[in-house]
Amino acid sequence: MTHFKTIGELDQAEGFPPPENPLFSLNLLEGPSPLERNLEFSCNCYIVCFKKVKAGELLYGKTRYDHDRGLMFFTRPGQVITARGLQLAEKGFVLHFDEEFLMGHSLFSEIKKYNFFDYEIHEALHLSPREKEIMWSLYHKMETEYHDNPDEFSKSIILSHLDSMLKYAQRFYKRQFIDRKRLSGKTVTRFNESLGDYFGKKGKGEKGLPTVGYMASQLHLSPKYLSDLLKQETGKTALELIHLYVISEAKNMLVEGNRSISEIAYQLGFENPPYFSRLFKKEVGLSPKEFKSQLLN
Repeated sequence: MTHFKTIGELDQAEGFPPPENPLFSLNLLEGPSPLERNLEFSCNCYIVCFKKVKAGELLYGKTRYDHDRGLMFFTRPGQVITARGLQLAEKGFVLHFDEEFLMGHSLFSEIKKYNFFDYEIHEALHLSPREKEIMWSLYHKMETEYHDNPDEFSKSIILSHLDSMLKYAQRFYKRQFIDRKRLSGKTVTRFNESLGDYFGKKGKGEKGLPTVGYMASQLHLSPKYLSDLLKQETGKTALELIHLYVISEAKNMLVEGNRSISEIAYQLGFENPPYFSRLFKKEVGLSPKEFKSQLLN
């Protein structure tokens, strides 16, 4: 695997001209691509890529890019990307930018809030024709500032358009979550079924509480994508739903009345009974002891 330390090195490997700014580059994807050959790499920069793949394979992590529909994907520095024999179906674009390029702008902090930089590649953004027009418009505005006599205002203008592009991506992902729900059914149903399977197995306490990562793997989604999808469907994150499920199980065990609070905590997978009690009180408004006492009275 190749690791590119600079944007210049990455651009050269991808067959692009040297960047006009060492911390930022943007390039059109058209015609034969150097990625038609096999290439596995990581880099020190963010990547925003708009492409429609006709043939070949594109992966980051261990998941395959959905090139039948996916058009846009986003990666953080350090992610491993694999390209195998890529051929593009239409013109696209790619942005490479270093975190240092964002310094002094609100994006330096805000970009960390965009969960889609942590999505898996099969969770790429699918764009409608109108959405594609918006993304192309923002690209061309950045392209103008990048190439045409850059001055002291160019960087802030480019960053404002990049900021808009990421905000639109957030909006379009929300639309995609709604569309996806209609197509594949509610994720929360599958999520709860998977939780039921987890807690239905013997010796569940020995495994500890199910993590968001574990639940995401059961549904073949990335943790961030799962949480964002569930948030759209239920208003709650994956972790919040795990907690609600656990508290519901705990209530049932308390009603049965033949186990101590510590026994219930350990059986549910809590390593620390006081933590179980704090979480229970946070969700229910009563401690486990108060809840049980209320039932008895």
